[in-house]
Amino acid sequence: MNDDLLRGYTDIIGRDELEAAIKDGRKLRVKFGVDPTRPDIHLGHTVPLRILRRFQAAGHTVIFLIGDYTTRIGDPSGRSKMRPMLTEEEIENNVQTYLEQVGKVLDIEQAEIRRNSEWYSGLTFAELLRLTSRASVAQIIEREDFRNRLESGTELALHELLYPLMQAYDSVMLEADVELGGTDQLFNMNAGRALQKKMGQKPQIVITADLLVGTDGIKKMSKSLDNYVALTHAPADMFGRLMRLPDGLIGPYYKLCTDVPLSTIEELVRSLGAGANPRDAKASLAREIVRLYHGEEAAVAAHNEWFATFSEKKGPSEDQIETYAGKLPVSIYDVLMDTGVVISRGEVRRLVIQKGLRANGEVIENDSAMLEAGDLLQVGKHRFWRMGEISKKKSK
Repeated sequence: MNDDLLRGYTDIIGRDELEAAIKDGRKLRVKFGVDPTRPDIHLGHTVPLRILRRFQAAGHTVIFLIGDYTTRIGDPSGRSKMRPMLTEEEIENNVQTYLEQVGKVLDIEQAEIRRNSEWYSGLTFAELLRLTSRASVAQIIEREDFRNRLESGTELALHELLYPLMQAYDSVMLEADVELGGTDQLFNMNAGRALQKKMGQKPQIVITADLLVGTDGIKKMSKSLDNYVALTHAPADMFGRLMRLPDGLIGPYYKLCTDVPLSTIEELVRSLGAGANPRDAKASLAREIVRLYHGEEAAVAAHNEWFATFSEKKGPSEDQIETYAGKLPVSIYDVLMDTGVVISRGEVRRLVIQKGLRANGEVIENDSAMLEAGDLLQVGKHRFWRMGEISKKKSK
């Protein structure tokens, strides 16, 4: 089996079946589902999408399933508490942005685009009862995150228990031969294998994709942790975020986020181990990823801008500086909350510990630091706020 086809996978349940199907030239129905809980797709989402694209290029039928109905529940995988429920309008807005962004990876016109509201919106209560009779409570609460919440006394709503069964039923309705997902989706995808077998279908092959570590180098990429690179980020912002990567992630990002040959990546990693400059390797990586999603011209411009601003120690251009119009003086916590950079004081402390905040060019050492009118707050490499400029303009 061609290693390039499965580049970025972690494990395969049903490997022998997959190898036999590919050897025999059988065309497979390969499913990948997403719940549009947020409007942005980030690089972490593209790891399984890129595997899906390679199946597509090999002539298989790829199914991009939009979980517009399961989003009403919210996937509880890896969650320590219940997700907030979205409105239908919020879900639909997210669906439209997802399709635009997925088109940067997949050939949307050649893909089978489906929504699970096709079968769930018309499901009667009697049909739901028949479906739930095919799964046991013991089977569902084997999930580690469910078990942890039960043991800790954290609320676990009944509708959350239905989520693995609903994802499994998606595979039945789509007659999936293969399902792709992150390693955190293994339980749900195996539930699909079990349900297909009970309903007279051949159990799907399960392929888990590597989880992409975020730009903090610690946790998986997540918008809520602000360690993500979104496909919708402007080229300069995307480039800057990638330049924050810890050196140890250069190789994994090349492997999971680009099409650079594996042999070339191995040679690059060897050169870094022998003392090559990681900044140059990181810049090449950032330029390649920006090129994939914004084109060569934008990638070159982002590369030049970053080096002009940060490598040559020049300050930010005026169009890079946003303005903060709140009441002054103000704490850095309030600025970061008001601008949506963080959602908790813990995130501010993390930024301070990582030396990710500067005021007028100086590293901020205290998460209670105050800012005055005219101060320039820098967050990471590419985000700047000037205190008080909007309010001054409005007073004219």
